Amino acid sequence: MPSAQALHFLKLVRDALPGTGDIDAAVLSVRRSLEGVLPPDTPAWADLAEAAELLKQEFRITILRRNSILRERPEWYHGPQPGDHHWSALKTYLTGAKGWDEDTVDVIDEASSEVVSLLENPRQQTFSSRGLVVGYVQSGKTANMTAVISKAVDRGYSLILVFAGLTDKLRQQTQRRLEADIVKRHPTLWHLLTTTDIKGEFQIPAQGHLMGMDRAQIAVMKKNVAPLERLLKVIAKTPASDMRRLKVLLIDDECDQATVNSASREMDMSRINEQIRLILKALPSVSYVGYTATPFANVLINPYADQTDTLDDLYPRDFITALPLPDGYFGTQKLFGRTPVDPANPQPDEDGMDVVREVTADEEARLQAPSQKAQATFVVEMTASLEKAILYFIASCAARRARGQEQEHMSMLVHTSSAIVMHERVAALIEAWLDENRKALVNGTGAVWTALEQVWNEEAGRVARSGGAESFSQISSFVPAVLGALHVPVENGASDDRIDYTSGPVTYIVVGGSILARGLTLEGLCVSYFLRTSNQYDTLLQMGRWFGYRNGYEDLPRLWMPEALRVRFQSLAAVEAEIREDIGSYSRRPLVTPMDFAVRIRRIPGMAIVARNKMRHARRVSIGYWGRHLQTIRFARNNAELLEANWKAAGRLVEAAGAEGSRDASFTRLLFRDVPRSAVIRFIRDYRIDPTHQDLDTGLLLQFLEQDHPALQHWNVGVVTALDGTPSAEPLGDLGPVSMVRRSRLKGVDALADIKGLMSRPDIAFDVPGDAGDGDWEALKTERREALGERPLLLLYPIDRASPAKNGSTARVAMDAVHDIIGLGLVMPLSKDHGGDLVSVELAPPSAEELEAMEQEDMEAVEAAGLEETADV
Repeated sequence: MPSAQALHFLKLVRDALPGTGDIDAAVLSVRRSLEGVLPPDTPAWADLAEAAELLKQEFRITILRRNSILRERPEWYHGPQPGDHHWSALKTYLTGAKGWDEDTVDVIDEASSEVVSLLENPRQQTFSSRGLVVGYVQSGKTANMTAVISKAVDRGYSLILVFAGLTDKLRQQTQRRLEADIVKRHPTLWHLLTTTDIKGEFQIPAQGHLMGMDRAQIAVMKKNVAPLERLLKVIAKTPASDMRRLKVLLIDDECDQATVNSASREMDMSRINEQIRLILKALPSVSYVGYTATPFANVLINPYADQTDTLDDLYPRDFITALPLPDGYFGTQKLFGRTPVDPANPQPDEDGMDVVREVTADEEARLQAPSQKAQATFVVEMTASLEKAILYFIASCAARRARGQEQEHMSMLVHTSSAIVMHERVAALIEAWLDENRKALVNGTGAVWTALEQVWNEEAGRVARSGGAESFSQISSFVPAVLGALHVPVENGASDDRIDYTSGPVTYIVVGGSILARGLTLEGLCVSYFLRTSNQYDTLLQMGRWFGYRNGYEDLPRLWMPEALRVRFQSLAAVEAEIREDIGSYSRRPLVTPMDFAVRIRRIPGMAIVARNKMRHARRVSIGYWGRHLQTIRFARNNAELLEANWKAAGRLVEAAGAEGSRDASFTRLLFRDVPRSAVIRFIRDYRIDPTHQDLDTGLLLQFLEQDHPALQHWNVGVVTALDGTPSAEPLGDLGPVSMVRRSRLKGVDALADIKGLMSRPDIAFDVPGDAGDGDWEALKTERREALGERPLLLLYPIDRASPAKNGSTARVAMDAVHDIIGLGLVMPLSKDHGGDLVSVELAPPSAEELEAMEQEDMEAVEAAGLEETADV
């Protein structure tokens, strides 16, 4: 056990460390400061040496930065210590009163320690850092945030500023959570600058300025101009001595919303962006951390922009870290699936959950006004799919009550439009339907009761549950209680009837718009009826309030949406996964910083996916297909003319490959080597790729292929066949009929067949002698480059028009196309990191429809806050 003197020296050495750079220099600094007080032969010098060794041992503990890209800085945080107040209290609260299992809390502990280790050391006199934490929608980012705050305060951060969305309700929701989880654990150690009252926003304190005090201070604020201006005034009036004592952690929740500059020119600034930048400039010691599940806008901030003398940009120049995927989380990949490892034999978990139901175009037209102008007189009508969704929600609530969950919240979301004027009409439509059918449903009689039973019998068991789904007879007695509790609130800025989960269990059918698409949690969400789409991936992801946790009712959630929206979410799952994979892969490279990552992220085709006014710096986008593998996975299966034209284009490529290249007779596979680029370009021009493939835009692909680069001059071209395949009805060029592969399509997808995956991993090495290894995609591409050099590969996949689904598949059906299909796979040379010879693409200006949608979204964001101070959002 160290002596009291050694522990005292340990504190002195730790305090000296930020200004000296290493432990030995800190020890020397402390020794010099004490030499005039202590004699040379005092035993205390041995205690100082012991303190130095203790600190060195502490520094041998390493925070595992598995998921972070960072600018290297001195190490300072090595995890919680036995004497910590706030984290130990929070951990006890989570595992005790809140009942969280220890494994979950351990994950939060590890991930939050990683984030804290990336902050600046609060023992420094002044500091400034910018960071980004990437989570998942509705995944528990707040849990990580509370743990980070606790650990940061334990280490010396004394002022916590949390910017929590645009609305009073979001601010209040976050304040309640932080008070319950952190402040109430040690109330005497905190000073609150904001409250849980709906109007408990930051105000100028009685003394007119901030105070440097022994207690930690916390303020949870809206990202609105008025409270931010008040904070700026208070900072300006705070005495310099107090400001020096304040070590500030500024957490910007949903940092892609309002924070990112959306002014029309770079050196102009939107008001909120300007206020946040001014606040950061005014704070002498601050670590800024943005939290978001949709980092697209943040990583498109220009990190190299010329700035004024007074303001700093918000690009996360010091670190970008990705939170781990939590166990039990329902996200894009779990719901909408992922690319199968073996597309010929897709596994059920790769196809996603069988929870999405279609809303037809005709039904959309009966619930959605065709334009903003038409909304004034538009009359909404009940549709078969909306009625079915309501009935299923009633049945699912009855099932949850049968499971003993009557004390839990139960919610359904109806989001048909961003326009406030439409919300009341849709809510009135649902209320009228309930009034008309309530008596029959309570009494268990009539056609509506028969329909309720039919809906439950159709849906029960479509998602597996341990022990199986309840029968209708087991849930029917709970239906009257559901109807007795059911309420239809409207959640928008103009409504007086808002959702409230704080006064006991509720059962809601919530009708709303954009206010529900950002941060606000719908407790117990089970059914979503969702029509409104968006071309912007960040907006689309945030609309997914159905993401999250469904403990005890994982089998019950259902989503009703148009087919086009389902396809977009499936595409989004791949884009989201690619960004997170990039963060993970770059975190393992010691010399890569967030500034380097800024360049990489701009090279991803299809990244033009946030509002144009947030993408000024991405208007000229560097597209890099280097090192990527690309594949077509969607086909217009009923378009005979298109399918036949693609087949003939593939036939012409095969003939050109044989005439201008050379057939590799040593291969059992159909392979041509040394095919000139001109033949490949002719094929890409003739082959029609479905426009839903955002990363395979024909114009961008051709522009890339036509650049004068030696690695693109000669290609290998292969035809992927199946040993047991059916011969094609038509010849594939001079190869004649070929043995086709089978690719079934996802159930529910009709005219546009979605197969989720075309290429298998071994196809990467199609032109390499021998069998492919067992590595992942990137490992196999590396092996191929080592074997063949920088040689691009084009693969043709003749797909059997019948392609039956595997027996027992619940997510797939037969292809059943009108013509055999040609799929396309590409394996590009070089690595993803190749930095030269990129193609710059000028993004098109927003269309009139896009501008109208942006205006609607901005208008509702303003109205949602309900205050004039939001007028500059």
